[in-house]
Amino acid sequence: MARPEKAKHTSDAARAAAMDTARHLLDIGAVNFKPEDPYTFTSGRVSPSYIDCRRVIAFPEAREAMTAHAVDLIDREIGRDNIDVVAGGETAGIPYAAFIAVALGKPMVYVRKEPKGFGRMAQIEGALEDNAKVLLVEDLTTDAGSKVRFIDALREAGATVEHTYVVFHYGIFAEAWETMENLGVGLHALATWWDVLDAARENSIFSAEQLDSVEEYLSAPDSWTPMGS
Repeated sequence: MARPEKAKHTSDAARAAAMDTARHLLDIGAVNFKPEDPYTFTSGRVSPSYIDCRRVIAFPEAREAMTAHAVDLIDREIGRDNIDVVAGGETAGIPYAAFIAVALGKPMVYVRKEPKGFGRMAQIEGALEDNAKVLLVEDLTTDAGSKVRFIDALREAGATVEHTYVVFHYGIFAEAWETMENLGVGLHALATWWDVLDAARENSIFSAEQLDSVEEYLSAPDSWTPMGS
């Protein structure tokens, strides 16, 4: 099965950025494939693949490249004039929001997962004016469920939220796009598992059997079974 239509790149520039991002993620050890001994996420889903985008902050070359790609994506798909404030989602989204806010010359806030007290700004740290156009930034998304609470908190605080950016989007769960569409929010990502799989095949990272099993998972995640079972 090919990648879903919504996970396809809209331009050569987007594909080049995605592949470069995927190579960096592989190079810094942020990706692991274990189809023979899969991971179980808090949602209960079983997966042969795992990614830790938090590692990026420790690698300046990867960090700078991904920030540059993020700025290019924002200019192409959103427009920096359509952003007043960059908001990081607690916790992993905060450093990425900081990198992007500095690169764009924009103010930054961060959003807590839970309110710390009472009042309209209880979940927001920083200065946020009414009707400010906010770009929500996080490290990754699977089914986009965690984005809802951040978007709701920002809107409750008076912000306008029409776009969210992530470094990495799983790109295999239809509910991610559906959730964002229902909220009226565009989902923008540098790379997906499809890009990582392509980069891993290009560079012969992991065995062919492991990569084939991961591709089976990407094509049908809910019916996938571990390798050798």
